[in-house]
Amino acid sequence: MKILIIEDSSALRRSLAVGFNNLGFTTDEAENGDEGLSLALNNDYDIIILDLMLPGVDGMTILNKLRQTGIETRIIILSAKTHSQNRIDGLLQGADDYVTKPFSFDELHARVLAISRRCQAINVTNTIEIDGFILDPSKKTLFYGSHDLELTPNEFKIVDYLFTHRGQILTTSMISDNIANNFDYIAKNTIEVHISTMRKKAKKIDAVLPIKNKRGFGYYIEN
Repeated sequence: MKILIIEDSSALRRSLAVGFNNLGFTTDEAENGDEGLSLALNNDYDIIILDLMLPGVDGMTILNKLRQTGIETRIIILSAKTHSQNRIDGLLQGADDYVTKPFSFDELHARVLAISRRCQAINVTNTIEIDGFILDPSKKTLFYGSHDLELTPNEFKIVDYLFTHRGQILTTSMISDNIANNFDYIAKNTIEVHISTMRKKAKKIDAVLPIKNKRGFGYYIEN
């Protein structure tokens, strides 16, 4: 696994590099934002450890530029900014984790491994990817980046049905038949509520659920 460490403190940067190298990781280092952004744009990394307060280009600008460019490398923010709004802003802008200083190396290592496991979990052969969303039928999960939307059983059945029938317009009756058992019926209004709730969950992580509605016909996902 290859890690890019963007940190202006030479002591901390070297300490992290030595620690991860000793554990078998490969590391690159950047002491300022300009160098870090250039390395991130021109090389492939599994994880980027990113300080926010950097000389030159600041960490949040680096995060935004990488996501706008379509680079999906997992990013862990490492910052002395401890206010909850800083953490929220970082995660909403596309960071996968946020660690506040001071911290223990063991905790950072554990977070790197956790992100790695999540990446492996969504890279299996039976997953379906649409517009950045990755649906894993075997694990009953819907991910966007590293975010699990935490769907209810019925919400997942709706998404699974629409994802696996991409390009087809599915009526509410068809959706109801698919997610209900032989003795139940899911009302049209209930299906609409489920889809509305899922859209709100997606919006909270700055994503747009790809489910569309053709008025009078049903729901669909474009090819």
